[in-house]
Amino acid sequence: MDVEALLRPMVEHTGLELVDVTLARETGRRVLRVTVDQDGGVDLETIAELSEKVSRRLDLENPVAGRYQLEITSPGIERALRTAGQFARATGARVKVNTTVPVDGARVHTGALIRAEEDAIEVEIDGEPRRIELADIVSARTAPDWAAELKGARS
Repeated sequence: MDVEALLRPMVEHTGLELVDVTLARETGRRVLRVTVDQDGGVDLETIAELSEKVSRRLDLENPVAGRYQLEITSPGIERALRTAGQFARATGARVKVNTTVPVDGARVHTGALIRAEEDAIEVEIDGEPRRIELADIVSARTAPDWAAELKGARS
């Protein structure tokens, strides 16, 4: 059974977005990580409530064989971007994008995400817009400028 397909309606019914579902081995144990988000972020109370619902549903349906630890989480500040919708919500943010092929001579592109379309994004790098096809993206994430953030916190 597809865990993501099982959980998506439940998560969306609570007003959250199901960002990702992964099952991975970490330090000798299996972890089923369910990543959720919403505009303005997700608080701990919401995470706890959803965790109870998801745990009950997984116990009932048993889609994952064997033992695992369930973890409900939010994407955090440095969040992966995979879908056109996720890119659209990150418009204005600083991003780091890795591509399968060079775009304007580079495979790594870091700058402000200025536009997101169904099939491409536009990132401003050194004052110049760079169009990157979604099909060419290997990985992408928000990439806050931590030096500037820390400097701003000290002011």
